[in-house]
Amino acid sequence: MRNALSIDVEEHFQAHAFETAIARADWERQESRVVGNTRRILTLLAETGTRATFFVLGWVADRHPELVREIAAAGHEIGSHGYAHELVYRQTPGEFGADLERSLEAIGRALPGDGDRRLGYRAPAFSVTDDSRWALDVLRAHGIRYDSSVVPAVAKGGGVNGALRGGKRRGVTDASRFAARLAEGLWEFPVSTVHLAGRNWPVAGGGYFRLLPLWMTRGAIRRINAEGQPAIVYLHPWEFDPEQPAVPNAPALARWRHGINLDRTEARLRRLLATHAFGPLCEVFAAELAS
Repeated sequence: MRNALSIDVEEHFQAHAFETAIARADWERQESRVVGNTRRILTLLAETGTRATFFVLGWVADRHPELVREIAAAGHEIGSHGYAHELVYRQTPGEFGADLERSLEAIGRALPGDGDRRLGYRAPAFSVTDDSRWALDVLRAHGIRYDSSVVPAVAKGGGVNGALRGGKRRGVTDASRFAARLAEGLWEFPVSTVHLAGRNWPVAGGGYFRLLPLWMTRGAIRRINAEGQPAIVYLHPWEFDPEQPAVPNAPALARWRHGINLDRTEARLRRLLATHAFGPLCEVFAAELAS
C-alpha cells in the first residue's frame, strides 16, 4: 500500500518548543538553515524515487522563493503551513483567515500561475482543535480541499487527549483516525496513530519518528495498512540537522525533545523508504479528493 509522506517546511528556531526562548521579533536575526536542510531531503527523495507533500510556511516562502520552486520542480506537492507559525486556537477567525491568505499569496509569488497545486493545509503544532473548529470553515472558504492538522489521540473515556504537540487545548473530539469528509469540499487526513490498550497513540512523525526505534515505526505502518488505510508520516527539515545552533535558554525538556536523535533521522527515513511505498497526500488520497 502507498502511504503519504509530508514535510512541514519551517526554520529550526520556529519550532514551538522554542517560542519562550526566541521571540518572533528575533527570527530575522537567527541563522537560516531551512534551505540546506530541505535540499538534503530533496536529494534523499530523488535518490529513492519518492515524492511527498511539502507544507510550506509562508514566512519561509517569502524569504526563499527559489526553494519553493525547487520543491515543485522536483514533482512534489506544495501545501500551506500558514504564514507566521502561530497556533490556530490563539487566533480569531479573522486573524487566521488573514494568516492563511498571506501564506497562499507568498507561495503564489514563488509559484505564479500554479495555484491548482495548493490543495492542502497543515496547522502549526496540529492546532486545529475543538476550540478552533471554525478554522475548517475558513479553510473551505479559501479553496483548501483538505486539512491534515488533527492528531486523533483518543483517551479511554472517549474524546481526544489534550497532549497535542505544542498545544494546550483538547483536540477535535469526534476526530476519525482515518480520512474523513468534514463537509462538502473539505477532507481531514489526520496524521497516523495506532489503537492500543483502549486509546490511540501517535506513531509516525516528528519526535515519535526520532524517539521510537524504526522497527516500531515500521510495525505501526504495517498495522495501519492491515486496517486497509495508508499511513501519514510527517517530518521537518530541522529534524535532519544535528549541527543546528543550540538554544541554551529554552526549557530543558524542550531542548531534549527537539534534539533527540537528529543525527539518525536521515538514515531512518532512507531505510523506511526502502521497505514502504510513499507519495504526496494529493495522490494517496486522490479518490477522496475526487469525490
